Amino acid sequence: QVQVVESGGGLVQAGGSLRLSCTASGDIFSINVMGWYRQAPGKQRELVATITSFGRINYADSLKGRFTISRDNAKNTVYLQMNSLKPEDTAVYYCYINYPTLGTDYWGQGTQVTVSS
Repeated sequence: QVQVVESGGGLVQAGGSLRLSCTASGDIFSINVMGWYRQAPGKQRELVATITSFGRINYADSLKGRFTISRDNAKNTVYLQMNSLKPEDTAVYYCYINYPTLGTDYWGQGTQVTVSS
């Protein structure tokens, strides 16, 4: 089993920054993909960014330049640095870990990010 726990959400004013963290624990395989999705009220869940255990990164085009994903493999932790936040970034941010060789993924419960105007 794998547990995924996010932290770091909160309330911030527009233009501010937040850093989200996510740690996976349990049966961790070294080859994996970790990342973030988000879901705003009334909208579908959408990709924010992903990073493989080899460091390959993918961002949603609309977020490039403001959001930065990174990871610490030794800690099974992924980070999301969010800068120049906008009210439209308000959403629940979900972290996940995926094992490509097994075709399985595990999700956290989400952390709320609210950006006030």
